[in-house]
Amino acid sequence: MTSTSTSPGLARFNVLKEHAAHAVLLEACASTAWARRLLAARPYATAEDLYATSDAAMAELTADDLAEAMAGHPPIGRPKPGDPTSAREQRGMAGASEELRAQMLELNLAYQERFGHVFLICATGRTAEQMRDAVEERIGNSPEREREIVRTELGKINRIRLARIVEEDA
Repeated sequence: MTSTSTSPGLARFNVLKEHAAHAVLLEACASTAWARRLLAARPYATAEDLYATSDAAMAELTADDLAEAMAGHPPIGRPKPGDPTSAREQRGMAGASEELRAQMLELNLAYQERFGHVFLICATGRTAEQMRDAVEERIGNSPEREREIVRTELGKINRIRLARIVEEDA
């Protein structure tokens, strides 16, 4: 995900009208504070500049901003119907057994009850078992520790989603 020149996708993003660029960013991350920060820094010379701005914006999100961002993510194992992004990102759950799906549902509910939000993990490239193991491990965290893990995971997700935007050819 590194780039030293402006890709066609990044060039297109740089010249989008503000409302269109805002909509694109909100599809990547549902935090309006994050999207505003990225909009304010346009145009970007390189994808790395965009990623660095994203990382900096993520580090500054308040608890409310994080909650807004997390609200845009469906629970693991239940991607939003008709949403190819969440389906692609949660592909590791596609072949999970019914038993594992039931475990994830139970763990998701327990996690949500404990922390007040969905279990968030960068699911891209992870198996269903890895995601189950992660929620089992993280459910014992303090709320403060978990909020920082969520911030890190959300940052990873945002980078993957931004890479798809800047790497588009057409």
